[in-house]
Amino acid sequence: MTASTAFSMQLFIDLHSHSRFSADGVAEPEAMVAEAIGRGLHGFAITDHNTSACYDYFKQIGMANDEGLPVDGLLIIPGQEITTAEGHLLALGVSMPDNLKGIAAHEAVRLIHAAGGLAIPPHPYDFFRAGIREPVLETLEIDAIEVFNAATTLKRYNKHAFEYAQGRGLPMTAASDAHDSAALGTAYSILEADEFSVKGVLDAIRKGPALRQRYLTPKNALKKTWNNVFRLRRKRKVKTINAVPFQES
Repeated sequence: MTASTAFSMQLFIDLHSHSRFSADGVAEPEAMVAEAIGRGLHGFAITDHNTSACYDYFKQIGMANDEGLPVDGLLIIPGQEITTAEGHLLALGVSMPDNLKGIAAHEAVRLIHAAGGLAIPPHPYDFFRAGIREPVLETLEIDAIEVFNAATTLKRYNKHAFEYAQGRGLPMTAASDAHDSAALGTAYSILEADEFSVKGVLDAIRKGPALRQRYLTPKNALKKTWNNVFRLRRKRKVKTINAVPFQES
């Protein structure tokens, strides 16, 4: 478990994924590891909604470590998809607190940078998802932008993100936005890294990755939609069961 610094290496990294620790995720962490290895990935970022609990779990089972180094040839990168007041923002390379939901986007960027991570807006032009829109993007000191999201609602939204990144001269990333293990690695970023570590990945993102662009299959896209519906219905059911009816005395 050591970082290699002898030469530049090419790494296939999925920079946006979710586990069962996300409210709308169903992927078991162990299944994500198996899928990543099976697809030939060198690693993935775990970016659950408003929590870093899954990365803590990976550390508990020995698949991640405080040194940010790979385990058994696989690098798991800490992260979080923060629901800011203006939309979703990926924090990469750092474990953020779980109480940031609703924070202003500019403050989230500041906190991510203070912790040593990268701030990357995902799916910013997807009208049906909570991306940070262009007027706000213009005001943020972001480090890169996700220009290919395998789960985007419409393909043209990725095109708009690509054009924005080009115009601003930002590094671009591609990712699966997987919410179940089978979708992990559908799309990913190809990084030229000086070392196989979290630090090496962050440095390589700043230089600008190449992109592996592939969309979710119709089956996986439908599965993602169904998982969202199922989880929301289950939440409503639990709330109803736990409700205590008012009784007049």
